[in-house]
Amino acid sequence: MAVINLRKHYYPLYTKDTFIEVPDEVAAVMEECRLYENRQEGRKSYYHVYSMDCSPGIENHAMFLVQSPEDLIIREIDEAAKELLLERLAEAITQLSPTQVRRLHARFALEKKFREIAADEGVSGSCATESITSAIRKLKKIFAKNGWLKKED
Repeated sequence: MAVINLRKHYYPLYTKDTFIEVPDEVAAVMEECRLYENRQEGRKSYYHVYSMDCSPGIENHAMFLVQSPEDLIIREIDEAAKELLLERLAEAITQLSPTQVRRLHARFALEKKFREIAADEGVSGSCATESITSAIRKLKKIFAKNGWLKKED
């Protein structure tokens, strides 16, 4: 015979320690069930399983945790399009002068202001601005020439 604490297994009903003697088989089954419930609770938190009565409004947030197959396909298409755009941009940048490439990198990758770029290179602000805008115009022409620009309606 084994001694079990009913508070351990039936907490809301037994708030104080209450010990009873049960056969070993019953004690083993009760312990196995308790361990199984603990594993299930762990899975719920790991896989973000929510009860709809968990808290007010949880159903509004729970539906955004899992993406639909359409969302996954759209995300894959967007990622492929972004990668293609970056490949085309890298190809087009090879046709710019080294100064234009350096200034474009400073402006957009390093997020520097025109006057900071001008101060770093020892040129006037208008010179740096004109260099970057002409590089952008040239990139647009390269994209248009190769048919990489989307047609605007």
